[in-house]
Amino acid sequence: MRLDVILPTYNRHEFLKLTLDSLLAAEVPSDLTVSVTVVDNNSGDATRETVEAYQSKFAGRLHYVLEKKQGRSHALNAGITSTNGDLVGMIDDDEQIDQSWFRRVREMFSSGDVDFIGGACKPQWGCPPPSWLPPSQVGVIGVVDAGSQHVYGTSQAMLMGGNAVISRAVLQKVGLYSTDLGRKGKRPLADEDTDMYMRLLAAGARGIYVPDLIIYHYIHPDRLTKRYFRAWHFWRGISSGFLDRTRPRPTPYLLGVPRYLVGRAARGLVRMLRRFAALKKDPAETFGDELKLLDLIGFFCGKYFYKPSDT
Repeated sequence: MRLDVILPTYNRHEFLKLTLDSLLAAEVPSDLTVSVTVVDNNSGDATRETVEAYQSKFAGRLHYVLEKKQGRSHALNAGITSTNGDLVGMIDDDEQIDQSWFRRVREMFSSGDVDFIGGACKPQWGCPPPSWLPPSQVGVIGVVDAGSQHVYGTSQAMLMGGNAVISRAVLQKVGLYSTDLGRKGKRPLADEDTDMYMRLLAAGARGIYVPDLIIYHYIHPDRLTKRYFRAWHFWRGISSGFLDRTRPRPTPYLLGVPRYLVGRAARGLVRMLRRFAALKKDPAETFGDELKLLDLIGFFCGKYFYKPSDT
Protein backbone atom coordinates (compact mmCIF):
# COMPACT_ATOMS: atom_id res chain seq x y z
CA MET A 1 0.00 0.00 0.00
CA ARG A 2 1.41 3.40 -1.04
CA LEU A 3 0.39 6.66 0.62
CA ASP A 4 1.15 10.10 -0.76
CA VAL A 5 0.84 12.89 1.82
CA ILE A 6 0.07 16.23 0.15
CA LEU A 7 1.15 19.25 2.17
CA PRO A 8 0.20 22.63 0.64
CA THR A 9 2.00 25.60 2.14
CA TYR A 10 2.27 29.36 1.74
CA ASN A 11 4.80 31.51 3.62
CA ARG A 12 4.93 29.34 6.73
CA HIS A 13 8.36 27.74 6.58
CA GLU A 14 8.82 27.82 10.38
CA PHE A 15 5.53 25.96 10.94
CA LEU A 16 6.39 23.67 8.04
CA LYS A 17 9.42 22.43 9.97
CA LEU A 18 7.17 21.28 12.83
CA THR A 19 4.85 19.50 10.40
CA LEU A 20 7.76 17.71 8.73
CA ASP A 21 9.20 16.77 12.12
CA SER A 22 5.89 15.15 13.09
CA LEU A 23 5.83 13.17 9.84
CA LEU A 24 9.35 11.92 10.56
CA ALA A 25 8.48 10.98 14.15
CA ALA A 26 5.31 9.02 13.34
CA GLU A 27 5.37 5.22 13.24
CA VAL A 28 5.19 3.83 9.68
CA PRO A 29 3.98 0.21 9.30
CA SER A 30 6.38 -2.01 7.39
CA ASP A 31 3.82 -2.70 4.65
CA LEU A 32 2.99 0.99 4.04
CA THR A 33 5.17 3.09 1.75
CA VAL A 34 4.89 6.81 2.54
CA SER A 35 5.95 9.73 0.38
CA VAL A 36 5.46 13.41 1.26
CA THR A 37 4.95 16.13 -1.33
CA VAL A 38 5.19 19.75 -0.20
CA VAL A 39 3.35 22.03 -2.62
CA ASP A 40 4.75 25.54 -2.39
CA ASN A 41 1.93 27.89 -3.37
CA ASN A 42 4.34 30.58 -4.62
CA SER A 43 5.75 31.50 -1.20
CA GLY A 44 8.11 34.40 -0.70
CA ASP A 45 9.91 32.97 2.32
CA ALA A 46 12.37 30.09 2.84
CA THR A 47 9.90 27.32 2.03
CA ARG A 48 11.96 25.75 -0.75
CA GLU A 49 15.18 25.88 1.29
CA THR A 50 13.34 24.28 4.22
CA VAL A 51 12.16 21.36 2.09
CA GLU A 52 15.63 20.89 0.60
CA ALA A 53 17.14 20.85 4.11
CA TYR A 54 14.76 18.05 5.15
CA GLN A 55 15.04 15.87 2.04
CA SER A 56 18.02 13.91 3.30
CA LYS A 57 16.13 13.11 6.52
CA PHE A 58 13.30 11.59 4.48
CA ALA A 59 15.70 9.46 2.40
CA GLY A 60 14.15 10.30 -0.95
CA ARG A 61 10.56 10.30 0.29
CA LEU A 62 10.15 14.10 0.42
CA HIS A 63 9.36 15.98 -2.79
CA TYR A 64 8.93 19.65 -3.68
CA VAL A 65 6.35 21.01 -6.13
CA LEU A 66 5.91 24.70 -6.99
CA GLU A 67 2.35 25.81 -7.82
CA LYS A 68 2.25 29.46 -8.85
CA LYS A 69 -1.54 29.68 -9.15
CA GLN A 70 -2.68 31.05 -5.82
CA GLY A 71 -5.25 29.06 -3.88
CA ARG A 72 -5.48 25.96 -1.73
CA SER A 73 -7.40 24.01 -4.38
CA HIS A 74 -4.71 24.71 -6.99
CA ALA A 75 -2.05 23.53 -4.53
CA LEU A 76 -3.90 20.35 -3.60
CA ASN A 77 -4.55 19.51 -7.24
CA ALA A 78 -0.89 20.04 -8.12
CA GLY A 79 0.09 17.61 -5.38
CA ILE A 80 -2.49 15.02 -6.40
CA THR A 81 -1.54 15.08 -10.08
CA SER A 82 2.21 14.92 -9.37
CA THR A 83 1.90 11.70 -7.36
CA ASN A 84 0.63 8.17 -8.05
CA GLY A 85 0.21 6.33 -4.73
CA ASP A 86 -2.84 4.21 -3.92
CA LEU A 87 -3.93 6.67 -1.21
CA VAL A 88 -3.81 10.46 -1.04
CA GLY A 89 -3.50 12.04 2.40
CA MET A 90 -3.94 15.76 3.00
CA ILE A 91 -2.75 17.82 5.95
CA ASP A 92 -2.01 21.53 6.42
CA ASP A 93 1.23 23.36 7.16
CA ASP A 94 0.15 24.46 10.66
CA GLU A 95 -0.56 20.92 11.81
CA GLN A 96 1.33 18.01 13.32
CA ILE A 97 0.22 14.41 12.96
CA ASP A 98 -0.09 12.02 15.89
CA GLN A 99 2.51 9.26 16.10
CA SER A 100 -0.15 6.67 15.29
CA TRP A 101 -1.49 8.51 12.20
CA PHE A 102 0.13 6.28 9.56
CA ARG A 103 -0.76 3.13 11.47
CA ARG A 104 -4.42 4.12 11.63
CA VAL A 105 -4.44 4.88 7.90
CA ARG A 106 -3.05 1.42 7.19
CA GLU A 107 -5.53 -0.29 9.50
CA MET A 108 -8.58 1.49 8.09
CA PHE A 109 -7.78 0.83 4.43
CA SER A 110 -6.64 -2.77 4.93
CA SER A 111 -10.23 -4.06 4.81
CA GLY A 112 -10.73 -2.90 1.23
CA ASP A 113 -14.22 -1.52 1.85
CA VAL A 114 -13.27 2.09 2.72
CA ASP A 115 -12.84 4.88 0.16
CA PHE A 116 -11.97 7.81 2.42
CA ILE A 117 -11.36 8.62 6.07
CA GLY A 118 -11.10 11.71 8.24
CA GLY A 119 -10.33 12.28 11.87
CA ALA A 120 -10.06 14.57 14.84
CA CYS A 121 -8.27 17.92 14.83
CA LYS A 122 -7.14 18.91 18.31
CA PRO A 123 -6.19 22.52 19.09
CA GLN A 124 -2.81 23.82 20.17
CA TRP A 125 -3.82 27.27 21.38
CA GLY A 126 -1.45 30.12 20.55
CA CYS A 127 -3.20 32.07 23.34
CA PRO A 128 -6.14 31.39 25.67
CA PRO A 129 -9.48 31.26 23.80
CA PRO A 130 -11.52 34.46 24.36
CA SER A 131 -14.70 34.55 26.43
CA TRP A 132 -16.77 35.65 23.42
CA LEU A 133 -15.94 32.47 21.44
CA PRO A 134 -19.05 30.24 21.27
CA PRO A 135 -18.23 26.53 21.73
CA SER A 136 -20.17 25.81 18.53
CA GLN A 137 -17.75 27.96 16.53
CA VAL A 138 -14.44 26.17 17.17
CA GLY A 139 -14.75 24.43 13.81
CA VAL A 140 -14.05 27.80 12.18
CA ILE A 141 -10.48 27.61 13.49
CA GLY A 142 -10.02 23.98 12.54
CA VAL A 143 -11.02 22.12 15.70
CA VAL A 144 -12.85 18.87 14.88
CA ASP A 145 -14.37 16.36 17.30
CA ALA A 146 -17.22 14.40 15.71
CA GLY A 147 -17.56 11.82 18.45
CA SER A 148 -17.15 8.08 18.05
CA GLN A 149 -16.25 6.20 14.88
CA HIS A 150 -19.06 6.24 12.31
CA VAL A 151 -19.79 6.20 8.60
CA TYR A 152 -19.85 9.60 6.92
CA GLY A 153 -23.31 10.63 5.83
CA THR A 154 -24.96 9.29 8.99
CA SER A 155 -24.25 12.44 11.02
CA GLN A 156 -23.54 16.13 10.48
CA ALA A 157 -19.80 15.46 10.39
CA MET A 158 -18.04 16.42 7.16
CA LEU A 159 -14.67 15.42 5.74
CA MET A 160 -12.20 18.21 6.52
CA GLY A 161 -9.27 18.64 4.16
CA GLY A 162 -6.75 19.26 6.94
CA ASN A 163 -7.00 15.63 8.06
CA ALA A 164 -8.20 13.43 5.22
CA VAL A 165 -7.12 10.37 3.27
CA ILE A 166 -8.88 9.43 0.01
CA SER A 167 -8.21 6.50 -2.28
CA ARG A 168 -6.79 7.58 -5.62
CA ALA A 169 -9.28 5.37 -7.45
CA VAL A 170 -12.16 7.37 -5.97
CA LEU A 171 -10.44 10.70 -6.67
CA GLN A 172 -10.05 9.71 -10.30
CA LYS A 173 -13.78 9.00 -10.34
CA VAL A 174 -15.01 12.24 -8.71
CA GLY A 175 -12.33 14.61 -10.02
CA LEU A 176 -9.99 17.16 -8.46
CA TYR A 177 -10.80 19.97 -6.04
CA SER A 178 -12.85 22.86 -7.42
CA THR A 179 -10.63 25.85 -8.18
CA ASP A 180 -13.65 28.18 -8.04
CA LEU A 181 -13.78 27.54 -4.29
CA GLY A 182 -11.23 27.76 -1.48
CA ARG A 183 -9.07 30.61 -0.21
CA LYS A 184 -7.61 32.82 -2.92
CA GLY A 185 -5.29 35.64 -2.00
CA LYS A 186 -6.95 37.92 0.55
CA ARG A 187 -10.44 36.49 0.05
CA PRO A 188 -11.10 33.66 2.53
CA LEU A 189 -13.41 31.64 0.32
CA ALA A 190 -14.26 28.16 1.54
CA ASP A 191 -16.33 25.07 0.71
CA GLU A 192 -13.78 23.29 -1.48
CA ASP A 193 -13.90 20.55 1.14
CA THR A 194 -17.72 20.64 1.20
CA ASP A 195 -17.85 20.30 -2.57
CA MET A 196 -15.43 17.36 -2.54
CA TYR A 197 -17.34 15.68 0.29
CA MET A 198 -20.66 16.05 -1.56
CA ARG A 199 -19.16 14.59 -4.73
CA LEU A 200 -17.71 11.65 -2.79
CA LEU A 201 -21.09 10.82 -1.27
CA ALA A 202 -22.89 11.32 -4.59
CA ALA A 203 -20.49 8.83 -6.19
CA GLY A 204 -21.38 6.22 -3.57
CA ALA A 205 -17.98 6.36 -1.88
CA ARG A 206 -17.84 4.96 1.65
CA GLY A 207 -16.11 7.09 4.22
CA ILE A 208 -15.47 6.66 7.93
CA TYR A 209 -14.79 9.21 10.62
CA VAL A 210 -11.94 7.83 12.74
CA PRO A 211 -11.64 9.64 16.10
CA ASP A 212 -8.09 8.44 16.75
CA LEU A 213 -6.82 9.58 13.36
CA ILE A 214 -5.51 12.68 15.07
CA ILE A 215 -3.74 15.85 14.00
CA TYR A 216 -2.75 18.74 16.26
CA HIS A 217 -3.63 22.13 14.81
CA TYR A 218 -1.89 25.32 15.94
CA ILE A 219 -4.43 28.11 16.52
CA HIS A 220 -2.65 31.38 15.79
CA PRO A 221 -3.73 34.37 17.93
CA ASP A 222 -4.60 36.26 14.71
CA ARG A 223 -7.48 33.82 14.24
CA LEU A 224 -8.88 34.44 17.70
CA THR A 225 -10.36 37.81 16.79
CA LYS A 226 -13.94 38.79 16.02
CA ARG A 227 -12.77 40.26 12.73
CA TYR A 228 -11.45 36.87 11.63
CA PHE A 229 -14.68 35.07 12.55
CA ARG A 230 -16.85 37.69 10.85
CA ALA A 231 -14.82 37.48 7.65
CA TRP A 232 -14.84 33.67 7.75
CA HIS A 233 -18.62 33.43 8.11
CA PHE A 234 -19.33 36.05 5.45
CA TRP A 235 -17.01 34.46 2.89
CA ARG A 236 -18.08 30.95 3.84
CA GLY A 237 -21.64 32.15 3.14
CA ILE A 238 -20.56 33.49 -0.25
CA SER A 239 -18.86 30.19 -1.06
CA SER A 240 -21.95 28.21 -0.01
CA GLY A 241 -24.25 30.44 -2.05
CA PHE A 242 -22.05 30.12 -5.11
CA LEU A 243 -21.89 26.34 -4.70
CA ASP A 244 -25.68 26.24 -4.30
CA ARG A 245 -26.11 27.47 -7.87
CA THR A 246 -25.03 24.05 -9.14
CA ARG A 247 -25.53 21.87 -6.05
CA PRO A 248 -28.82 22.86 -4.38
CA ARG A 249 -29.46 21.30 -1.01
CA PRO A 250 -32.25 18.79 -0.32
CA THR A 251 -34.13 21.25 1.89
CA PRO A 252 -37.00 23.77 1.52
CA TYR A 253 -36.03 27.19 0.12
CA LEU A 254 -37.29 30.72 0.69
CA LEU A 255 -36.41 33.35 -1.92
CA GLY A 256 -33.66 31.09 -3.24
CA VAL A 257 -32.09 30.62 0.22
CA PRO A 258 -32.37 27.47 2.36
CA ARG A 259 -35.23 28.14 4.76
CA TYR A 260 -33.25 26.94 7.75
CA LEU A 261 -30.66 29.69 7.16
CA VAL A 262 -33.40 32.32 7.19
CA GLY A 263 -35.00 30.87 10.31
CA ARG A 264 -31.70 30.57 12.13
CA ALA A 265 -30.76 34.18 11.37
CA ALA A 266 -34.23 35.45 12.34
CA ARG A 267 -34.19 33.64 15.67
CA GLY A 268 -30.69 34.92 16.34
CA LEU A 269 -31.77 38.50 15.64
CA VAL A 270 -34.74 38.16 18.01
CA ARG A 271 -32.49 36.83 20.75
CA MET A 272 -30.04 39.70 20.26
CA LEU A 273 -32.85 42.27 20.53
CA ARG A 274 -34.22 40.63 23.66
CA ARG A 275 -30.81 40.63 25.33
CA PHE A 276 -30.36 44.28 24.37
CA ALA A 277 -33.76 45.23 25.80
CA ALA A 278 -33.09 43.33 29.01
CA LEU A 279 -29.56 44.76 29.31
CA LYS A 280 -28.35 41.19 29.49
CA LYS A 281 -24.75 40.55 28.51
CA ASP A 282 -23.75 37.18 27.12
CA PRO A 283 -20.77 37.76 24.80
CA ALA A 284 -20.58 34.22 23.40
CA GLU A 285 -24.29 33.84 22.63
CA THR A 286 -24.57 37.36 21.20
CA PHE A 287 -21.58 36.90 18.92
CA GLY A 288 -22.85 33.49 17.81
CA ASP A 289 -26.18 35.03 16.81
CA GLU A 290 -24.38 37.81 14.90
CA LEU A 291 -22.49 35.19 12.91
CA LYS A 292 -25.78 33.53 11.90
CA LEU A 293 -26.79 36.81 10.27
CA LEU A 294 -23.49 36.93 8.38
CA ASP A 295 -24.08 33.35 7.16
CA LEU A 296 -27.37 34.46 5.61
CA ILE A 297 -26.04 37.69 4.11
CA GLY A 298 -23.03 35.93 2.64
CA PHE A 299 -25.12 33.12 1.17
CA PHE A 300 -27.47 35.61 -0.53
CA CYS A 301 -24.52 37.54 -2.01
CA GLY A 302 -22.86 34.34 -3.19
CA LYS A 303 -26.06 32.99 -4.72
CA TYR A 304 -26.94 36.10 -6.71
CA PHE A 305 -23.96 38.44 -7.02
CA TYR A 306 -20.59 36.72 -6.62
CA LYS A 307 -18.50 36.01 -9.72
CA PRO A 308 -15.42 33.73 -9.67
CA SER A 309 -13.60 36.31 -11.77
CA ASP A 310 -13.83 38.66 -8.79
CA THR A 311 -10.98 36.72 -7.18
